[in-house]
Amino acid sequence: MDDSTDVQSQMVKHRFKITRVGVTGVKKPIVVHRPSGDRTLNATIDVFVDLPSNQKGSHMSRNVEVTGEVVDESVREPVKGLENLAAHMCDMLLERHEYASYSEVDIRADYFLEKESPKGKKSLESYKIRAKGEGYRKNEDVAKKAIKKFIGATVIGINTCPCAMETVKNEYKRIYPEFSEALEKIPTITHNQRNKTTLMMEVPNDKEVEVNDLISILESSVSSPTHEILKREDEAKVVMQAHENPKFVEDIVRDILSKCLKDYDDHPDSAHIEVKSKSEESIHKHDAFAERVTTFGELRE
Repeated sequence: MDDSTDVQSQMVKHRFKITRVGVTGVKKPIVVHRPSGDRTLNATIDVFVDLPSNQKGSHMSRNVEVTGEVVDESVREPVKGLENLAAHMCDMLLERHEYASYSEVDIRADYFLEKESPKGKKSLESYKIRAKGEGYRKNEDVAKKAIKKFIGATVIGINTCPCAMETVKNEYKRIYPEFSEALEKIPTITHNQRNKTTLMMEVPNDKEVEVNDLISILESSVSSPTHEILKREDEAKVVMQAHENPKFVEDIVRDILSKCLKDYDDHPDSAHIEVKSKSEESIHKHDAFAERVTTFGELRE
């Protein structure tokens, strides 16, 4: 194709830079190597680059070509992690889009782990995992690039409200003063919340982060994990566990940050970390939300 037919490179009437332009919702199978064996993930991929003010359009077919070349190769040679694949794609995008100074790849997939209910019944539990890559061209030098990679997970659990629990306890003491001593020893009723919490963490180039470990941090930070299959005794155990561990949505975010600092104490100060938690209220028409976007260095301060 000669320059006269390259519409994307033609002069621009309104010369504004575009932060992200690309393709979203690309569906691909990705084969990931796990210690227990290779696993195929059905992934949804978004691919972007930025667009300078003097470029009319982005060559979006290059995004799809890079996605096909890199992801399809995982079928023949499984990748060690989604975040590594995303980072590799970001590097290739900057190679193909010589006018771009930024590239981004966002990968989301369903993920399953075998878990045990409180009474020991095994089942496959579903989670959402996410990997992200970001590429930066340094000082507009085509050859100099910096690539960042991220891995994360989303877990659905149960929250029980500590505020309502304390209020109910005090009300019971007023109505049934003869049970005041017993009420101090056991958790009282409170309203439940279906909680969805996401942890996203930057992975330094010389380190690895296991997504199963992130899921464990998330599930241990809610009032109780949820389960696909629960018999009656299991249901009782889950409800009791949740009420013995009441938490605000703010508590969940802070607990996760604390555990990440402990478990990844060798992460550099510059490493990015993001936690967001949403509790779907049962007695309100609104939901509760908390978030922290920061670095390991800021947390250590």
